[in-house]
Amino acid sequence: MLEIWLPLIGGLVLLIAGGELLVRGAVQVATGLGISPLVIGLTLVGFGTSTPELVTSVQAALSDAPGIAYGNIVGSNIANILLIAGVAALISPMVIASVALRRDGAVMVAVAVAFSAAAFLMPLGRVVGVIFIAALMGYIYLAFRQEKASMPEGHGAVYDKSLALQEADAALAPPKPPEKSLLISMLIALGGLVLVVIGGRFLVDGAVSLARGFGISETVIGLTIVAVGTSMPELVTSVVAGLKKQGDVAFGNIVGSNIYNILGIGGFTALIAPGTVPVEIVTFDNLVMIGVSLALVAFAWTGLRIARWEGAALLAGYVVYVYVIWP
Repeated sequence: MLEIWLPLIGGLVLLIAGGELLVRGAVQVATGLGISPLVIGLTLVGFGTSTPELVTSVQAALSDAPGIAYGNIVGSNIANILLIAGVAALISPMVIASVALRRDGAVMVAVAVAFSAAAFLMPLGRVVGVIFIAALMGYIYLAFRQEKASMPEGHGAVYDKSLALQEADAALAPPKPPEKSLLISMLIALGGLVLVVIGGRFLVDGAVSLARGFGISETVIGLTIVAVGTSMPELVTSVVAGLKKQGDVAFGNIVGSNIYNILGIGGFTALIAPGTVPVEIVTFDNLVMIGVSLALVAFAWTGLRIARWEGAALLAGYVVYVYVIWP
């Protein structure tokens, strides 16, 4: 039993710690090189917080465990909406004050539909991977253009994803240490990357062993334990935003993460390790992901807020979802 749970839990710890170090180091390097904070926020922070999901999905796909690879992507999106948004709204109702967030909500639904349609029609090969990554680049470019123009309607989801991480860092971290040299910052980022890769390997091995040991499908493990574990950075950042009564930031963090998960992680997974999405995900979980994405946007549109009762409904929805898919 210990040989199953130890790699699983150890892998998760290494993934989250490594992701944190990777983001910190990369941001310090970029700042030292004089790159604009907006570019850093939209690219390094956005990608960095999704590193645990990326490494885990790619390694699972390379290990011939597509259930864990794609279960992690779809399960993370479902957990982000039902579990994390539910918890954040229960802590503090999310006031969705910005038109930009509603726009990003529409993008989130659109990419969920595009991923589901592609997975239904064909194996996810390198061409699909390139299209997804190109779409993410285009999305980030447009977000950068709009943020730079200081949209009067407010900030978009990718900006809020970056802001949520900075808020969480400020709340959880001690006072800022003196500025580090560029070399030390690069070593921190490199060390973080190494930890993430090792952690991903352990997590995938532990998840496969768990599935085999208990006779549970790899897909279910990917959709639940792996997905929730790799979504821990989003949970922490959204809860901190909720505690600070910054519901729009928590909402943007979740929407931004879901867009990155599908276009970035789905894209890179298809590019590096092309394969077929398991039929149970195609026929059920993808539809759940579209449904809960629509529900989140619908909640946000009604009165431009997600109330506590809506947060409770989302959380209850997650309990029901796990109950349905768990054998």
